[in-house]
Amino acid sequence: MKRVKAACLCQTLVFSCAEPAPRALVLQQARQDIERYKHTLERGHTPYRIVEEIERPDGSVVVKVIRQYNAVPVGDYLD
Repeated sequence: MKRVKAACLCQTLVFSCAEPAPRALVLQQARQDIERYKHTLERGHTPYRIVEEIERPDGSVVVKVIRQYNAVPVGDYLD
């Protein structure tokens, strides 16, 4: 028998606008979406850690995050 002792998801997410827009507007929308995403994780009591945030020249933002997978313990992944 096997069972999962600890697990996490490592995700690379791109936050951007659906339509072409000026860079400042795209960046503002991306920042709002990132805050909404963080709030959703916190509201669900999901442990997470933002590893990296990179702003692209077009205004989009790439976020690398490690977060809990379902209700599986995270072990030392988030330390």
